[in-house]
Amino acid sequence: MSQPTDSALSVSEVNRRARQLLESGIGEVWVEGELSGVSRPASGHVYFTLKDSSAQLRGALFRNRARFVAAPMRDGDRVRVRGRVSLFEPRGDYQLIAEAVQPAGEGELLLALERLKQRLSAEGVFANARPLPCPPRHLLVLTSPTGAAIRDVLAVLKARWPLARVTLIAVPVQGREAAPALIAALGLLNRQQALDPSRDVVLITRGGGSLEDLWAFNDEHLARAIFHSRLPVMSAVGHEVDVTLSDLAADRRAPTPSAAAEMLVPDGRDLRLRLADLERRLSRCTLARLEREGQRLDHLRARLRHPGEVLAQKRRTLGELESRLGRAVRLRLVAERQQLGHLQRRLSACHPRRRVEQAGERLASARARLGQAMQRDLAHRREHLAGLARQLQAVSPLAVLGRGYAILQDDEGQVIRRAADTQPGQALTARLGGGRLKVEVKRRLK
Repeated sequence: MSQPTDSALSVSEVNRRARQLLESGIGEVWVEGELSGVSRPASGHVYFTLKDSSAQLRGALFRNRARFVAAPMRDGDRVRVRGRVSLFEPRGDYQLIAEAVQPAGEGELLLALERLKQRLSAEGVFANARPLPCPPRHLLVLTSPTGAAIRDVLAVLKARWPLARVTLIAVPVQGREAAPALIAALGLLNRQQALDPSRDVVLITRGGGSLEDLWAFNDEHLARAIFHSRLPVMSAVGHEVDVTLSDLAADRRAPTPSAAAEMLVPDGRDLRLRLADLERRLSRCTLARLEREGQRLDHLRARLRHPGEVLAQKRRTLGELESRLGRAVRLRLVAERQQLGHLQRRLSACHPRRRVEQAGERLASARARLGQAMQRDLAHRREHLAGLARQLQAVSPLAVLGRGYAILQDDEGQVIRRAADTQPGQALTARLGGGRLKVEVKRRLK
C-alpha cells in the first residue's frame, strides 16, 4: 500500500482532471433513453435523468437551450439528447450537459403501465366505489413512519378532528420491497377485521416523488389486493398530478395525503360553529314556544267561566230559542192557512160540475153554429150544382139532338161520320133527342 506524499492531489484537482478527461475523451454524443425525475426550478434550467433497463445518467439542460425544445419534457418520455459528457466539480456529479432534445417515442415503462391499466379496467378492478364512513371509528394508515405523508395526515386530523383514532402500520413506500409489504399488511388487516370491527377504513399514502419513486403503487398485485379488500380503502399517493393503479383500484382517491385526511373526517371547527348555531336556534325556538303557550294559556284562562254562569247563559239562550220557535210556528200556521184558502178557491173554480155545465153550454152553442153552417153550405152547394148543370146542358150532345139532329152508330157502337163508312144493307142505330131507331142503308148517295 502506497504511503501519502507531499505531492497528493486535492479533491478539486481530481475532479478537474476527471472533467477534462470526460470532455476530451467522449466529446459530444447522442444519447437515447427514458426521461425520469424531470424538474424545472425557478432558474429556468431543466434537470433530468436518462435511463434504460440497466443504467441511468443525470443530465442538465440550461435555460438558454431549454427554450428551443419544442415539446415539454415529461417523465416516461423516450428521447434522444445531444450533449457532452462532463462532471460538476463542486459535487463530483457525473452528468450530460444537453444541447438539444428530440422525442424518440413513449417510454417503455409508461407503455407497459398503460397496457396494464387497460387490462385491469376491463376486468373491473377499478370499479370499487364503496362509501367511506365519516368520521371513521378507527383509521388504519399504511405508510412510512418517517415520511412527510404521515406527518401531514396527523396534522390535519389533529386540527380537524382530534378525536380520531389512528393506527400507523409502518411499511416501505419505495423500492422493490414496497409492493409486497403493502399487500401483506393489507391482507393482515382484513383478516384481523373480524377481531376488531371498529377498524373501518384503510388509508394507503405517501408523499410525492419521481415515477420510479411511485412505481411500487403501480404494482398489479397491489391493485388487485386493494380491489378485493373487505375494508374500504382510500389511496393518496404523490401529488395531484400523480395517478397510480392503487388510486384507481381504491374506493376513493385523494390528490394528496393532506387532502385524504380532510376527506376522511369532518372539520371540528365547522361542527362547533354549527352546534353553536343550532343551540342559538333552539334557544330562540324554545323562548318563542314558551311565549306562544303562555299567550294560549292566558286566552284559555280568560275563556274559562263558572259552571253556574255557563248554565245561566244556556238557560237564556234556550228561552230565546223557545220564543223564536213559537213565533216561527205561529207565522208558519198563518202562512199555511192562507195557502189552504187559496187552494180551496182554486178547487172551487175548477169543480167538475161547473166544468160539465160549461162544456154543455159550449156544445149547444157549437151544435147551433154547426146547423146554421150546414144549411148555408148546402144552399151554396145546390146553387153551384145548378150552375154546373146549366153549363153541362148547354154543351151536351143531347141538347143538339133535341133540335132535330141524330147520331148514327154501327153494331159496335162506332159513330158514323161519312157515308163512305157504310155499306148498302148495313143495319145502323139512330140516336135521337128522344129515343133510338134501327135503320138500314138502302144505298149511298154521292
